[in-house]
Amino acid sequence: MIKSSYATGATTVLDRRRVPVEDAQPRLIQAGPIDSAEAVVFVHGNLGSADGWTDLVAALGRAGRRALAIDLPDFGETAAAPDFEHSVEGYADFLGQALEALGVEQANLVLHDFGGPIGLLWAAAHADALTSLTLIDTGVLPGYRWRGLARVWRAPVIGELFHATATRRGFRALLARREPRGLPLPFIDAMYDHFDRRTRKAVLKLYRATADPSSAGVGLAPLIAPRNVPSLVIWGEHDAYVPAKYAYRQRDAFPAAEVHVLPGSGHWPFADAPDTVERLLLEFLA
Repeated sequence: MIKSSYATGATTVLDRRRVPVEDAQPRLIQAGPIDSAEAVVFVHGNLGSADGWTDLVAALGRAGRRALAIDLPDFGETAAAPDFEHSVEGYADFLGQALEALGVEQANLVLHDFGGPIGLLWAAAHADALTSLTLIDTGVLPGYRWRGLARVWRAPVIGELFHATATRRGFRALLARREPRGLPLPFIDAMYDHFDRRTRKAVLKLYRATADPSSAGVGLAPLIAPRNVPSLVIWGEHDAYVPAKYAYRQRDAFPAAEVHVLPGSGHWPFADAPDTVERLLLEFLA
């Protein structure tokens, strides 16, 4: 039995392994009936990893659902293949290859942060394989412009200097200023532990390869709206990176969306309000 790092104390058996995807071996965290062709697929965002989804993967496994999360290349504990393209397109293609390798034919996507444009781009090309969609502080963002840290990372030299001088203490302080409810210290430290030289380079490449964040997911809307795919939107009221005003705007693209803006939460509601997010997700998928 493996106890989750950030859970309320519940335990479950988690399947942890490496998945062969061309020249990469991404780390997988999985629970539930692992041979099921339908799965709840968690896609993390910037500075995230499969670790951030451990509690939710375990909860869904206990509920009898196949659930899985993988590290995207050069995040978490997964090194990218030598010729990997650090772009939304490159990561979306990788996601598709990973799902094929795992035998997932129907995906209930759960997306956060940069996992949004990555997952939405995959879904735009595989609309028939999309069973449901959960957006956590991400989605279709018309009119959105880079702000804060994103502008720093996109700037040549400045981005490199910022990463070169980033310390654990500074990392904690930066998140503390931007998260009104605070985040569990093990959650923050896990992100920093994975924020190594390889990941720092990947972050700069990804942000610099993404010129217009407002275009993410636009191509999916005409495909998903007529199908009325079940959709859940969860957003932190005080998200300092992607304002909560975008939460209800997701219904423009996903008419069936059930929208929840969580009071007091920030950019990582699954970390600062884990019980609420777990309940909403379980009820939605049921």
